[in-house]
Amino acid sequence: MIRFILIVFFVVMFLILSTPIMLIEWIIGKFNPTVKDKSSLAIVNWAFRWVIRLAGTKVIAIGEENIPTDTAVLYVGNHRSFFDIVLTYVRVPRPTGYVSKKEMDKWPLLNVWMRYLHCLFLDRENIKEGLKTILTAVEKVKNGISICIFPEGTRNKTADTFLPFHEGSFKIAEKGNVPIIPMTIVNSAAVFEDQFPKIKPTTVVIEYGKPIYIKELDKETKKSISTYVQNIISETYFTNKEKYHL
Repeated sequence: MIRFILIVFFVVMFLILSTPIMLIEWIIGKFNPTVKDKSSLAIVNWAFRWVIRLAGTKVIAIGEENIPTDTAVLYVGNHRSFFDIVLTYVRVPRPTGYVSKKEMDKWPLLNVWMRYLHCLFLDRENIKEGLKTILTAVEKVKNGISICIFPEGTRNKTADTFLPFHEGSFKIAEKGNVPIIPMTIVNSAAVFEDQFPKIKPTTVVIEYGKPIYIKELDKETKKSISTYVQNIISETYFTNKEKYHL
């Protein structure tokens, strides 16, 4: 419980004390958006690394060499924990926006940093608005901003299972002409959700698969791209779960 209190305190203080920095970042963005992207990434990564330290989480990262650094990518991952974002964001090599549920846009101060980081807020109940969000994500990747999406659509609360991957998520890579990076996360729910509200020191494995270029796939695989990527993540998940005894 002490870890939970420390993390909440740290996050609240970071959001409050970083308010002047938000203004500085806004001014920088008016003159040099590229510099703002890099500085906002560095600032939030600093805060996230402290959250990981306070949680006592050890991360085993595999396959980071598979992430192209000369182009934007679409990260596609399974989703079991709030910590999935914290644990993966500190590893991105370039500015990256996460697709989040629209409710996150209601959190004051946090929503400002999320917008600075090119995060998008998806309305899962409104098809028209959801399509607009996907189209915005397409423009982001075309402009060199990577996007991360959890195509299950919500946190999966059942261990060692996967919700169906939504096909629409993959339109970002197809229309934006960027590679898909399968991102398999193992044991992240053990940090927090499995013993809520306690935070437990544990090991999380994150593996990045080889880039998938949709244009290079055969016709049948393109039609079932969501199943294809889900199968890759599922196979990697159970392999690492057994390998690291998680």
